[in-house]
Amino acid sequence: MKQQVDYMIVGSGLAGASLACALLDRGKQVLVVNDRQLYSSTKVAAGLYNPITGRKMVKTWKADAIFPALIAYYKKLEALTHAKFLHESRIYRPFVSFEEQNEWMGKSAQSGYMNYIHKVLTSSFNSGINDPYGGIELKMSGFLDTETFHKAMQQFFQLNEVLIEGNFDFRHIQFVSDKAVYKDITASKIIFCDGTYVSSNPFFNWLPFSPVKGEVLTIESDLDIDVIVNRGVFCVPLGGSKFRVGSNYDNNNLTWTPTEKGKHQIEERLKALINTPFTTVYQKAGVRPATKDRRPYIGLHPSNETIGIFNGLGTKGVSLSPYFGEHFASFLEGETELDNEVNISRYFSLS
Repeated sequence: MKQQVDYMIVGSGLAGASLACALLDRGKQVLVVNDRQLYSSTKVAAGLYNPITGRKMVKTWKADAIFPALIAYYKKLEALTHAKFLHESRIYRPFVSFEEQNEWMGKSAQSGYMNYIHKVLTSSFNSGINDPYGGIELKMSGFLDTETFHKAMQQFFQLNEVLIEGNFDFRHIQFVSDKAVYKDITASKIIFCDGTYVSSNPFFNWLPFSPVKGEVLTIESDLDIDVIVNRGVFCVPLGGSKFRVGSNYDNNNLTWTPTEKGKHQIEERLKALINTPFTTVYQKAGVRPATKDRRPYIGLHPSNETIGIFNGLGTKGVSLSPYFGEHFASFLEGETELDNEVNISRYFSLS
């Protein structure tokens, strides 16, 4: 049966779901293509969102634009899907020296950081954590249960009859006038949100991706905390004696198979973070679609504007996807111009 839509979105992870929702909110006719057989970084991601990141503990890129709307976005989707996947939680970052402690005592009074700081501690937060210099408690933070999120969104798209299950076959694309035709579907635009599978995408495989593998452990421990602890690795309370711990970064072994090396790396970093015994009970791995310049790839193809891409969210998909899904939808509907930092036009010379 022939069908006409405004947008076909290939991929239903964090990027594809956010873009689809933003376009549906605008009353657009959307079809989302999901292949259950493919690996997805959304399904295995740890899902942290955190306004202060990195070894130097700096405010994450575009935090002031991204974080105010993030929680409202996921709560709206929870209401629509009748599912629970957003878990708001403070994040505790132990200090590594008195100098860092003093630095953050000063930063906590700065207007640029005040919105994200709950408390600065100058003594140990918890006897089960190695934090002799105290640490900083962050707010506007937490984690998304990405597996539950993905399942809930698939059901939502299915109930609204905008989901197609199956593999997207590039051999079936044709371009007729200013439309893209895929099998019996005619779309004004096809947007690829295909994660690491972009390497097999003949339209966008020229973009300089730099995928990175990450592994995550589930542990059991008597550690008594009700916040996320994050320094070197993160340790997320899951309830009872279970915690999620990760992650490592591997640019070489880009398989989706967990490794003993990855397990050892994470366990050793966890031992430096906590002084409570633990047992690893489960391990999983995923490959993140990171980019060379650590900025997302968003935009339309340089020679065929009926196809576009929304990809490259890397390790920050949970925090970046709501903001940039809305931003891209706004651009596609002629409401705004694309942010130059994410526009793929910065790499048109490679196409």
